[in-house]
Amino acid sequence: MNIKKHIPNIITLLNLFCGCIALVFISKADYENGFYFVCLGIFLDFFDGFFARLFKVSSPLGLQLDSLADMVTSGVVPGYAMFVLLQHAQHEITESSFFPYLGFIITLGSCYRLANFNIDTRQTDSFIGLPTPANALFILSLPLVLQYTDSLFVLELFTNQWFLLLVIVSSAFILNAEIPLFSLKVKKFKLKDNALQIGFLLLSFLLVVFYAFLGITLVIILYVALSVFANAFLKK
Repeated sequence: MNIKKHIPNIITLLNLFCGCIALVFISKADYENGFYFVCLGIFLDFFDGFFARLFKVSSPLGLQLDSLADMVTSGVVPGYAMFVLLQHAQHEITESSFFPYLGFIITLGSCYRLANFNIDTRQTDSFIGLPTPANALFILSLPLVLQYTDSLFVLELFTNQWFLLLVIVSSAFILNAEIPLFSLKVKKFKLKDNALQIGFLLLSFLLVVFYAFLGITLVIILYVALSVFANAFLKK
C-alpha cells in the first residue's frame, strides 16, 4: 500500500475538519477560536497541494476533495459568521426576520468562485477575483475587530445591518469579479521583479503588528487595492 499517495488527501480532510470545528465555535459566538481554526485550515490547504506535488501524487480525487474542503472552511464558515453577526446587529427588524440569512450570499459567491476556479485555466499562477481563503479571513476578522475595538465609530459601523449588507454584496462581487490579482509566488530572485510582493508583505506585517485583527481586514483591502493599481499603472 502506497501511504504517500494518501497524505495530501488526509491533509485536505483535516482542512475540512478545521472548518467544521470553526462552525461549532462560531455558533457559540466564539469568533476568535473560529478564526484560528479557519487559519489552520487555510494553512493545511496550502500544504495539501505542496505534498501532492512533492510526492507526485496529484489526482482528480484530490482536486475534488480540495474544493469541497475549501467550500466549508472558506465558504460556509464566513457565510455563517456573517449570519451570526447580522443576528446581533442593531436594527429594527424583528428576530424572526429573514435578513440575517443574507449572510449566506457569501457562501453562494464562494461556491461559484470555487467551481469557476476549477475550470479556469487562466488562474494557474495568479488569481482573477479574490481567493476564497482571503475572503474568509476578511469576513472572520470583522467580528474580532468589533470584539476588541475601543472606537465607538467602529462599534456602530460593524453592528449596522446596512453596512454589513454592503460587505456581503461587495464580498460576493469581488470573489467573482474579472479583476486580476498579483501572485505572491516568487519566480525570479531579483528585487525589482518582486518589489510589489515584497512591499505588500512588509506592509501586511506592519498592519498586523500594529492593528492586530483590524490589520488583517486592512491587509485584504490593501491586496485588492495594490492589484488594481498594478493593473492600471505598472503593466505595459
